Amino acid sequence: MIRVAAVGDIHMGPDSRGLLRPAYETLREHADLLLLAGDLTRRGTPGEAQVVADEVAGLPVPVIAVLGNHDHHAERPEDVADVLRAAGVTVLEGEGTVLDVGGVQVGVAGTKGFGGGFAGGSGSEFGEPEMKAFVRHTRGCADGLRRALEQLDEDGCAVRIALTHFSPVPDTLVGEPLEIYPFLGSYLLAEAIDGAGADLAVHGHAHMGTEYGVTSGGVRVRNVAQPVIRRAFAVYRLPLEGAHAA
Repeated sequence: MIRVAAVGDIHMGPDSRGLLRPAYETLREHADLLLLAGDLTRRGTPGEAQVVADEVAGLPVPVIAVLGNHDHHAERPEDVADVLRAAGVTVLEGEGTVLDVGGVQVGVAGTKGFGGGFAGGSGSEFGEPEMKAFVRHTRGCADGLRRALEQLDEDGCAVRIALTHFSPVPDTLVGEPLEIYPFLGSYLLAEAIDGAGADLAVHGHAHMGTEYGVTSGGVRVRNVAQPVIRRAFAVYRLPLEGAHAA
């Protein structure tokens, strides 16, 4: 059994320093790894990133993250990522990483993702250059996620997890206004996950959404935005044989 701790949308700043550290120091008792599903900062500054880095530095489990839209706001995402990496966090964008968990190869593929919407209400690469660029960015994120998941399969990972900030399915958005669904995620992410295969998909971003969802291909999806899970992290258990569970 692989135990996956996950949380997103912690939105840390100087006034929240030390808030989550006590809970994170208990992770060895609960989980084998910690996933951070983006929006780790409020405005995407290196100073805010340092607060996050201090919360997770030296934890007893590996920490893997993707960035969110808030982490891009100051237009310094690479600086934010560098601060996190200096604290030992693996930050992914169109990449995967492989962990050895008790002799089991666990792979995590990550991307921020982007919007565009879902079946019956999605954008397309048609019309103005701005619209084409919007959807192409989402497609690029999804393609990177697919390639990363496929590489993890080639690497022989027994467990594969897709980590995004934006949602791959509308299920976990229930509770959000329908009008903003296109800005909360995209079906292209789900197509990538189903096409390459995964045991679990984790995302954040939808503060008023719900925790549980599933792709059309049967991959379980979990919205771990902190306002949804209402705790420092949620834990999902993945069996090594038989049906996927979380």
